[in-house]
Amino acid sequence: MINTDVLVIGAGPTGLFCVHQLGLIGLKCEVVDNLDKIGGQCIELYPDKPIYDIPGIPECTGEELTNQLIKQVEPFKTNFHLNERVEEVKEKDGKWHVITNKKTEFLTSNIVIAGGVGSFEPRKFSVNDSEKYEDKNIFYSVKDKSILKGKNISIFGGGDSALDWAIELSKTSKVKLIHRRDEFRGSEASVQKVKELVKNGNMELYTQYQLSAIKGNGSINSISIKHEEGEIKNLNTNYILGFFGLIMKLGPISNWGLNFDKKTIKVNTENFETNQKGIFAIGDICSYPGKLKLILSGFHEAALAARGCFKYARPNEKYRFEFTTTSKSLKNRLGVKE
Repeated sequence: MINTDVLVIGAGPTGLFCVHQLGLIGLKCEVVDNLDKIGGQCIELYPDKPIYDIPGIPECTGEELTNQLIKQVEPFKTNFHLNERVEEVKEKDGKWHVITNKKTEFLTSNIVIAGGVGSFEPRKFSVNDSEKYEDKNIFYSVKDKSILKGKNISIFGGGDSALDWAIELSKTSKVKLIHRRDEFRGSEASVQKVKELVKNGNMELYTQYQLSAIKGNGSINSISIKHEEGEIKNLNTNYILGFFGLIMKLGPISNWGLNFDKKTIKVNTENFETNQKGIFAIGDICSYPGKLKLILSGFHEAALAARGCFKYARPNEKYRFEFTTTSKSLKNRLGVKE
């Protein structure tokens, strides 16, 4: 049994910043994540995709942001339990007894759910033979864009991910963007950029088409796409990227007695506590009036949730806010030498 002040569920950017905030105020935490690496969706879905809305950082990738956050929490020597999923949560002696699928047990005063909207998996192609090419020639996220350089790439989808990657990969590869509708769901700026690239001959665009067949022997060499009126086109293709969104699965969390609104958890905006005392929710998983699904918002939620954990972890102490620029105790926790 591992005793800790806080159990953080989710090792994405919001969870990592919560670890940092907990460490600053002297609380010990453990982290559980069902992925095999730290970074959450930033690493799993868009490690190479530029991020532009982190304060003070004009541009960074998901991987760069994750690496900086990992470096930021190093002074607190936090234990990460990866490839584990929380299966059971029950109250025990005024605390929370938590058990994972690997039978790791925690006894904690607080739980902070920072795991995105449950576990997630991409919506996939349904055509014959698509499964046998997955992670070889068919991808639903880009983890290493270097393998795509100079190749023929067919990108399917009409949202921001499809548009952004079509624009990005057109710089080094021959890109074909295929969407089953005429209208796109992505930002207007990206739509206009795609149209500009098509006009200049730097990208091919096929609307009202869907994937109908994959051709290859061991690796893909071409695909067939079918227009909604029946016309079929054959396209030279080495790699296929599919961006159809994610299927969200709440899993065991739906049985924890939390107040759900569809697939998100309702919280207050004072400290992002749920209807269960000592259980907090931050990041994409939580909902409240005016909620914005931004990493920036998740950082704000993490800071307040960490302070909310203090009263349960240290019931006989009064939390006293301190600035990292002047507090000697905070500098000591961070390992800053005077």
